[in-house]
Amino acid sequence: MTEPGPTPPQGPGRAAGEDPRTSPTRGRASSPPPRTLFSLFPGTRRLPRTLPDALARSGRQLPPPGPNMAPLGLLRFSPRLRASARGLSGPRAKGWVCYFSTSTRQHTKFYTDPVEAVKDIPDGAKVLIGGFGLCGIPENLIGALLKTGVRGLTAVSNNAGVDNFGLGLLLQTKQIKRMISSYVGENAEFERQYLSGELEVELTPQGTLAERIRAGGAGVPAFYTSAGYGTLVQEGGAPIKYHKDGSVAIASTPREVREFNGQYFLLEEAITGDFALVKAWKADRAGNIVFRKSARNFNLPMCKAARTTVVEVEEIVDVGSFAAEDIHIPKIYVHRLIKGENYEKRIERMSIRKEGDVKTKSGKPGDNVRERIIRRAALEFEDGMYANLGIGIPLLASNFISPNMTVHLQSENGILGLGPYPLQNEVDADLINAGKETVTVLPGASYFSSDESFAMIRGGHVNLTMLGAMQVSKYGDLANWMIPGKLVKGMGGAMDLVSSARTKVVVTMEHSAKGNAHKIMEKCTLPLTGKQCVNRIITEKAVFDVDKKKGLTLIELWEGLTVDDIKKSTGCDFAVSASVNKSSRLSCITSWTNGCL
Repeated sequence: MTEPGPTPPQGPGRAAGEDPRTSPTRGRASSPPPRTLFSLFPGTRRLPRTLPDALARSGRQLPPPGPNMAPLGLLRFSPRLRASARGLSGPRAKGWVCYFSTSTRQHTKFYTDPVEAVKDIPDGAKVLIGGFGLCGIPENLIGALLKTGVRGLTAVSNNAGVDNFGLGLLLQTKQIKRMISSYVGENAEFERQYLSGELEVELTPQGTLAERIRAGGAGVPAFYTSAGYGTLVQEGGAPIKYHKDGSVAIASTPREVREFNGQYFLLEEAITGDFALVKAWKADRAGNIVFRKSARNFNLPMCKAARTTVVEVEEIVDVGSFAAEDIHIPKIYVHRLIKGENYEKRIERMSIRKEGDVKTKSGKPGDNVRERIIRRAALEFEDGMYANLGIGIPLLASNFISPNMTVHLQSENGILGLGPYPLQNEVDADLINAGKETVTVLPGASYFSSDESFAMIRGGHVNLTMLGAMQVSKYGDLANWMIPGKLVKGMGGAMDLVSSARTKVVVTMEHSAKGNAHKIMEKCTLPLTGKQCVNRIITEKAVFDVDKKKGLTLIELWEGLTVDDIKKSTGCDFAVSASVNKSSRLSCITSWTNGCL
């Protein structure tokens, strides 16, 4: 039998000699008798409203001014606190606590020197860097990182600019250890460092990247998405780092998969950063910011997903210059702010049109084959539909939509309502499409962030998506983002674009690769972008419908070709529609190509 221990010390409010081990209040924290605010100010039924008033009534004085005393004269007892002192009942009435903040630190700190704004970013930090291509990149803050010489960075950015601009500058100086991106793009140094094993690259679907960042800012640790199911993203094994001999040194890990309502989804973890470097258009002196046109892109979700967000803007205006409902990012997310002094705003792909001309003048003009494909693809549009045009041949489709219909073109970098390419005097560096080309918008258009854009896409709100391909299988598997060890462009937004079962997916591509290698195959040999996701294939030779169970059906032939011609250039068998030789649509296209639009 255990001997009773010594009696614990008597607490306040306990009867003399009462053993707390047998007391009815055992287990409860001892507390002083209930007090109210009125007990501090005897003889009054009216509470003081400010701290100086409170001290005066109690016969005390304010302490001498100090570095944290400036706000004391403004501190007030809240109406809720005063009311609770009079009539509160229940647990809250047993005591009261009043906390005072004496900090004078302004939440948003303004800087004049970009180096000062980023000089505390340490080696090895994880930094979120806004922009899409070269649009909306924080030029001054990137330049400041070059000056600080910080190294070993993990950079989270949709892409890495070009060789000699944007994040490409930090790649040249070897300040980045790992990139978390969706697209390598045309940055040859990015691709070279990755394939040679000098740089770690975690390629992530663009919409997944945007949502991971949004989730990180919202405090959501992970989420399920259909983008990437059946690909290396889900299965693991995607190269993150190569050895110098070309073998894989670090590979991605498999994702957890769950089934919801008959569809498979994979688990993706949120992304947060130590710092975020963001480019906005304007800020007011309170720290609220707004973006301009398609420069919103990844900048908006990144503002919310870092411990310290540093924003550079083109202009700082007085408080009240923005209507409250027009603010894109409230000041609570903006920790440091600087007005950028110089903006080059380089344009990656200048695409213009001449007055009265629907054809484009760009650095990559389409030949007869490309034009034939895209003119046929334009027949897929229906009046009133919402459509997304992927990178490559599909971007030309906006020039060949019938004037008798309205099609709302969506671009995944944050535009709904794309118009034709601009005239020379309409070119705007803050207005580009997903291919980084200069564009215009139509009346009724809207701009939004990248995470919002992909919510539209994954949610099935886009009726049609067109995109290019390296390979398509008999049952609709799609491969269009990498040739392991040789070519890595990244998946960009393609995995998200083909992930919704509610969206019709049309592939536009040349029928054969170089050397007449098959691109339409029994099974894709390259890493997949999507599994059983393609609904229609359009080439310069034929049009196929794709059934996930039955396979391909030839529905249209180009004039002058036979079914046997298509069999020779196709790497799998296919059914032939009974009406394949009766179609007038491709004859019409042939006339268009000859100039009879």
